[in-house]
Amino acid sequence: MLERLTLRNACLLVEVLPQAGGGLARLDWLGGPEAAPLLRPLAGDAATPPLPSQLACFPLLPWSNRMAPSGFAFGGHRYVPAPTRAGEPCPIHGDAWLQAWQVEAYTAGSVRLSLERRTATPFSYSATLGYRLDGAALVVELTVTNRGLATLPFGAGLHPWMPAPREALLTARFDGVWLAGPDKLPRDYVAAPAQWRFDGAAALPQGVDNVFAGWDGRARIAWPRRGVALEIEADMDYCILYVPAGRDFFCVEPVDHPINAHNLPGQPGLSLLAPGAALVRRWVFRGADL
Repeated sequence: MLERLTLRNACLLVEVLPQAGGGLARLDWLGGPEAAPLLRPLAGDAATPPLPSQLACFPLLPWSNRMAPSGFAFGGHRYVPAPTRAGEPCPIHGDAWLQAWQVEAYTAGSVRLSLERRTATPFSYSATLGYRLDGAALVVELTVTNRGLATLPFGAGLHPWMPAPREALLTARFDGVWLAGPDKLPRDYVAAPAQWRFDGAAALPQGVDNVFAGWDGRARIAWPRRGVALEIEADMDYCILYVPAGRDFFCVEPVDHPINAHNLPGQPGLSLLAPGAALVRRWVFRGADL
């Protein structure tokens, strides 16, 4: 049976699925007259672990999004992670989302999970993932420690899935965006075009799947018809916007490095972790009435 851990206060309802990559089944706003999903909820009551793409959110570790199929060079060696999703030649989202996490502590308002990947290659690591309610906010904290024998570039992110893209208005400030080639890997960095600017609340363009840079770590998604908003805060400089045409979801993914950062000049955003060194990242998801 798939374990579901419920966190609840007067403002938020959260369901955590430790066995499904440590992800979330739902994040609902309770501050209005009726419960309103802030993230797209997992459909049904699955008895077995669902696909990550069915979740409300899941962690990205030890890197986010796609890496070139040829892997990456670092410290005089070439490392080639295996593909992590069927039909996808690029290793994508690391491997933490494919694992069953262990429950270390659980109360009505918080849960702490752990994961050991000490025998994984090329990234050997351990991680902890905490979810904590703080009034109208869900605070997420992720720590990863390098358990390998060599220094390597690590990264992290979250992959939330939001509902109702046609009703949503996004507010976020970015300096620029990476345009992608046919392989969906970054090709050119440019100033964000007018139709991809969200300095003021703007409707979502269809068909976007790009990483935006120079982010100030804040985003607000409002659904005026539903009377609810989701505010995101993160201690990172990049955000991936994914709005597939004709679908009933979209993603605003706070990440600490661009797509394929391991192969970009200077490996931007990645953290070089020596053996035993740790990286800590934090996100806040705050609900509000309109």
